[in-house]
Amino acid sequence: MTPSFTTSLRRLALAGLTLLLAACATPQTDLTPSVRNELPKPWAASPATAAEAPAAPLAATPTLQASDLLEDALQPGQKVDLAAPDAQADLWSRVRGGFAMPDLDDAWVQKAEGWYGARPDYVERMMSRGQRYLFHIVEEVQRRGLPTELALLPFIESAFVTTAQSRVKATGMWQFMPATGRDFALKQNIFRDDRRDVLESTRAALDYLERLYKQFGDWHLALAAYNWGQGNVAKAVARNEKLKRPTDYASLKLPDETRYYVPKLQAIKNIVLDAGRLGLALPSVANHPYFLSVKLERDIDVELAAQFAGLSVEEFSLFNPQSNKPVILAAASPRVLLPYDQAGIFARNLAEHQGPLASWTAWVVPKTMSTADAAKRFGLAEARLRELNQIPPKMLVRAGSTLLVPRDAKDADDVAEAIAESARLNLTPDQPPLRKLALKAGKADTVASVAARYKASPQQVASWNKVGVNARFKPGQTVVVYTAPPAKASKPVQLAVANKPARGR
Repeated sequence: MTPSFTTSLRRLALAGLTLLLAACATPQTDLTPSVRNELPKPWAASPATAAEAPAAPLAATPTLQASDLLEDALQPGQKVDLAAPDAQADLWSRVRGGFAMPDLDDAWVQKAEGWYGARPDYVERMMSRGQRYLFHIVEEVQRRGLPTELALLPFIESAFVTTAQSRVKATGMWQFMPATGRDFALKQNIFRDDRRDVLESTRAALDYLERLYKQFGDWHLALAAYNWGQGNVAKAVARNEKLKRPTDYASLKLPDETRYYVPKLQAIKNIVLDAGRLGLALPSVANHPYFLSVKLERDIDVELAAQFAGLSVEEFSLFNPQSNKPVILAAASPRVLLPYDQAGIFARNLAEHQGPLASWTAWVVPKTMSTADAAKRFGLAEARLRELNQIPPKMLVRAGSTLLVPRDAKDADDVAEAIAESARLNLTPDQPPLRKLALKAGKADTVASVAARYKASPQQVASWNKVGVNARFKPGQTVVVYTAPPAKASKPVQLAVANKPARGR
């Protein structure tokens, strides 16, 4: 063990002890019963989890002041006192006090209110999920001086399901498309997808909404653009301007999904203002951070990290949903988020751990190879390698790709930042390269007859020659086909007996 690593462990041990003290000195902030019922496993450790979990933490020393050492993920270095009057206030009151958007009141809003009002169980689940993340979103919204209605947007985007994915591949709590996510510095590679990261996706979403508001000067139009795309909304505005019509949200020609989008947010706002009017109830949400961030200095298996925190993997992933693989790479994800009590337990167990932390690592493929050859190098079953790396059958891994592989027991080095930040997997079909042949058509040749002769589909031959699938070739016309190279030299292939083959190009 290197001196620097020993120092890190000692520092983490101190952090773990102080966070643990905070858990003893402050009110319990565990999941509510409604959220607990929603989890795949109970919040309390199951018998299997309990058997594997580390020993209970040592008793806290009462002379230390835990409140001086607590740290919020969004406000590093600032003291957090959960016993302070502000911390015990109702977060919903803070949200209501920050509302600043003009209200809508039309048939679309009434439709949305009716939908939510008829589904109290769904609303309860959605609100319970949201209370894990809502304080941090409100904190960031108000730090930027934005209307707090924006903090409610994940209710209609994803119902606060951090792993939600739409039919068009929008992902995460804020439902970012891949390209838009990249535009706002949300990393997406084989190891992680920051569109699911609680803090990073919130930062990116608010950056995007601020940009849209700057463009349109109207929050309703900015929200429409978030849903439909800024180019589409800009065209709708320009169309109305040309016709000398109003350009507000209600006056634009919008698709139904976008027309319904802001009214749904208004309905959620109305629930927060007066849930009882719709026969609904809001869960109590305290005005303090729900979770802490704990620094990571080494790669660590997700399963081991969850065990250190005394949680199941499913519970751990509620706060760290960005991981794509069973290992967290410290170079790219230098912190984990955990509820207060679990953060203290995690830090202490991490500090006391003496063995390796990660059983997986990244390997850059030096040359194009089969998954069987790659698996053999690491003593891994081919099916397991393909499962871990999501590689379909009959595919080769191209040179320069990064694979998740078992870590050698002697390999203490963590994955380098360059690999952790840019790892990609590129595949190619596991078959011989096709040879292009350019030939002359005979008198009776059609797409179908050429396809049958060269054991290709009519659709392939039509595509190669940019003709219809029922097309007939003119005599002497050049026809392109792709075939597997012959095993040994053979005479030139003749498309039609009366025609000599053209020289291939």
